[in-house]
Amino acid sequence: QVQLVESGGGLVQAGGSLRLSCAASGRTFTGYAMGWFRQAPGKERDIVAAISWGGRRTYYADSGKGRFTISRDNTKNTVYLQMNSLKPEDTAVYYCAADPLYCSGSGCHYDYWGQGTQVTVSS
Repeated sequence: QVQLVESGGGLVQAGGSLRLSCAASGRTFTGYAMGWFRQAPGKERDIVAAISWGGRRTYYADSGKGRFTISRDNTKNTVYLQMNSLKPEDTAVYYCAADPLYCSGSGCHYDYWGQGTQVTVSS
């Protein structure tokens, strides 16, 4: 089992920034690809970004391209999502997820999920 705990969410004004963190624990984190997802009220959960184990491969959904950056520090078993120029439509619960296989795009499977952290962007 891999346990994932997100943090860093909160309330921010439009145009502001937040950095989300996802700390992994449990069985070895080694080799796992990571993804960030979000789910707004009444909507499906969508991929935001993904990163391979070594960090060489990344994927961004159109919603975050140019504004969001995914990164990871494997020495700390932590993945980050830097979000800049936030918009009210970015308001959602953000989840991180882990899977042994890197997968880009929507429709990818992830074995492990965190509980989520709320991000609210006010206009």
